[in-house]
Amino acid sequence: MTSLIEQAAQRLEQLKRAGVSIPDVVVTPPVSRPMSLSALEPMHAPVGKAAVAEEKPAVLSRQVTLDLNALAVAGIVTPNAPRSKTADQYRVIKRPLITNAMGKGAAILNHGNLIMVTSALAGEGKSYTSINLAMSIAAELDNTVMLVDADVARPSVPRMLGLPEGPGLLDLLEGKTDMAGVLLKTNVDKLTILQSGTPHPRATELLASDAMRQLLDDMAQRYPDRIIIFDSPPLLLTTEARVLATQMGQIVMVVQADKTLQADVQQALATIESCPLRMLVLNKARGDSVGGYGYGYGRGYGYGYGTPNEQQPS
Repeated sequence: MTSLIEQAAQRLEQLKRAGVSIPDVVVTPPVSRPMSLSALEPMHAPVGKAAVAEEKPAVLSRQVTLDLNALAVAGIVTPNAPRSKTADQYRVIKRPLITNAMGKGAAILNHGNLIMVTSALAGEGKSYTSINLAMSIAAELDNTVMLVDADVARPSVPRMLGLPEGPGLLDLLEGKTDMAGVLLKTNVDKLTILQSGTPHPRATELLASDAMRQLLDDMAQRYPDRIIIFDSPPLLLTTEARVLATQMGQIVMVVQADKTLQADVQQALATIESCPLRMLVLNKARGDSVGGYGYGYGRGYGYGYGTPNEQQPS
């Protein structure tokens, strides 16, 4: 039995003998293409272009070292430090915040683990309170904490912690980087820091954007054991704090004893009525007048706990 190729050749010869003009046909046997050198190389890659896809290295969070001795001298609660009045008072302050953040309070709060620390005016000690509160929560066995410098107009956290300025929250909202590229891991176990980032003329609009809402949703839900402390601007001096407050589950308002006017406190509280839980922290209170603890009540679940007499302004 002849093969198909032989039969085709015989037929062509018959046609030629009959006078039919047949163009020359060159039969080229199929050539197998060599297998790609990499499983990532597309078989249809155009000639002259790199055919092997490069895998991007994973971006790791930066590591920073806090000078714990210098912070202790400045009145900041540090791990492994001897027991102190300051540390004990922050233990009192943090306990109801943690309870609410973990959904164990009187009511379940949306974004309960997002806690904003603010004040009516500048210089009342909000940044000092934010840092000490974060340090105290980092000592918990069952929780981690992120400290976010949300005072985008006048950031204090880098200066107080001895950190260089760098990209942070505003850069995230602009889409210039991702969380891993701006989050700072510290030598304090369970404490990470997110700086305010590159100054932006439309910072208020960025904080009110859909990108911010999505970011906060992700931050609140990604790690169930994480509590996030936001050091925000004063309520009566900027609009950023009021915008940020609408996304928070809890707000701590720092009030400087014997300085902040009651009218300013009431006006500041009125700007954050939408937040379901507001706590007042009385700062620089005289221990002999309030027994080490001051009390103030906002609306709803409002509480207030006295803070250290030696507390410094932000």
